[in-house]
Amino acid sequence: MCGIGAIFRYGNGPLKDDPREWLEAVNARQKARGPDGEGLWVSQDQRVGLGHRRLAIIDLSPAGRQPMASEDGLVTVTFNGEIYNYKELRAYLETRGCRFRSHSDTEVLIHLYRLYGTRMVDHLRGMFAFALYDAQERGLFLARDPFGIKPLYYADDGGTLKVASQVKALLAAGIRNTSPDPAGHAGFFLWGWVPEPFTLYTGIRALPAGSTLWVSEGGGVAEPHLFYDVAREIVGADAPSPSLKLRDVEDILGRALEETVRYHMVSDVPVGVFLSAGVDSTSLTALASRCSPIPLRTFTLGFDEFRGKLDDETPVAELVAKKLGTRHETGWVSKKDLMERLEHVFEAMDQPSIDGINTYLVSKGAAERGLKVALSGLGGDELFGGYPSFRHIPMIMKVAKPLEAVGRMLRAAAEPALGRFASPKYAGIFEYGGSFGGAYLLRRAVYMPWELPRLMDPNMAREGLERLAAVEELNRSVQEKVDPFRAVSALEVTQYMRNMLLRDSDWAGMAHSLEIRVPLVDVAFLKSITAVLRHKAFNYKQLVARCAWDGTPPEEIVGRSKTGFAVPIPEWLIPNAGTVGSWRRAWLKEVYRSFLGPSASWARLEKDDR
Repeated sequence: MCGIGAIFRYGNGPLKDDPREWLEAVNARQKARGPDGEGLWVSQDQRVGLGHRRLAIIDLSPAGRQPMASEDGLVTVTFNGEIYNYKELRAYLETRGCRFRSHSDTEVLIHLYRLYGTRMVDHLRGMFAFALYDAQERGLFLARDPFGIKPLYYADDGGTLKVASQVKALLAAGIRNTSPDPAGHAGFFLWGWVPEPFTLYTGIRALPAGSTLWVSEGGGVAEPHLFYDVAREIVGADAPSPSLKLRDVEDILGRALEETVRYHMVSDVPVGVFLSAGVDSTSLTALASRCSPIPLRTFTLGFDEFRGKLDDETPVAELVAKKLGTRHETGWVSKKDLMERLEHVFEAMDQPSIDGINTYLVSKGAAERGLKVALSGLGGDELFGGYPSFRHIPMIMKVAKPLEAVGRMLRAAAEPALGRFASPKYAGIFEYGGSFGGAYLLRRAVYMPWELPRLMDPNMAREGLERLAAVEELNRSVQEKVDPFRAVSALEVTQYMRNMLLRDSDWAGMAHSLEIRVPLVDVAFLKSITAVLRHKAFNYKQLVARCAWDGTPPEEIVGRSKTGFAVPIPEWLIPNAGTVGSWRRAWLKEVYRSFLGPSASWARLEKDDR
């Protein structure tokens, strides 16, 4: 896990930025992402440069330093992430005559590119974002992993492309177009996250998950190329639902879980686990404890406000740790602890998010105890139906479909009255609830589209909503007649998980120089279990627990009501907010203010919202 930067003057205009100075500024802003070292490489003609901040996880020796060049100097790469199948790839590449000078996964990328070109990404199992310069082709190649675990942002001014792991690094080093992007701002008010590829700034874009980008000298910047579509894999519209017996399902799922955890344990430093009381976390801990060569380290976060309540996960976590014999530690956090760190939270938060404080706090606790790598159970709820949305969205669609044609008229009539005593979402049920995309918007949105002109400049809101085309884009990723479970799973994975949970895990972990790995968010794992996910007859969460615990998971886990990994934000930060919906709206405004300050003339945040 690292921080990367790149600059490439692909046009014929004059040099506007000193590449070395620009990359030094990027590296300085991304220091927490890689405290173990830094590196720079600039071509002789000053057209291209790569930068790197290193968090040493695989091959801790100087041979693993980046940017890394091929033996002949024609290919140079800067890489953030981990390639979990790098040992198999290396062994294969050696049979093709490739010679290695290190034991790092980075060097595998160089040889793989020499062999397969831009199709190299089809062979990678891992989380990655990298920039690779090909001196022979005089082009820069960018790539990002299929789920979007690792971020990659770029700014193109028509003659120079600038790249970094963080939006704030691009801003710190200097880009020319920082005007507000209506789609990014409207997206944040709508969802509580900024949907990719947008950011708050017109001049900065995210490279979409599962995409590559080629930039050539004299040829300019091509459109991003999607090499893997996670939603299509999950929905699997053309694949029939198989006939599977329980024994078959347990065998498929069990082998897939063991394999993905084993791959995610690949490291030259100890790997720990974020242990909560949930099925996904405890199952990963059980699996990891079996394949760890040393006693597994686990860490749980507790809150004084939750002691003795359902949200207190520490007793169950400690019981699980004892059963598995892990080296377990519990950290306790108070309101005072968070308030003292709140300024750093906002500084570390790369794009605005109404979540992430939980991950920030648990990452801080794990890092303070010496961990550099931790496994997270993120992804289990999205794949295995752990959210209420898997029940609610089909119900909303069933109610709304008959009156979809007159939905907008009904909403316009009902909203003024409903808005005084209930959530505005109720007014939009018939307008939006007839499709998967619309029902998902009702389930996940913080503000509804018709409310945005009251929160920001009306023209800016309208332009942002038009460019987002939220419901249309959501419906494009799932077909109307697809199985509801898989449709909701695809939406949760590509929206909530990608734009909020994975992004939060990156900035919150990197704020403490901690690499967070997500074994359930893995393409090979997903492909292995698609046959299981297309079968409707099983309780997936119970099966995950059975597979991880050899058929007999502790009753304290499977019999426990789901609470989610929560922090007492309402009590700490918005004490008089009332409902969950109200405090989400209030917290969204606080986060937005922290990013834009009082100078955001287009924002209208004074009004209190239900």
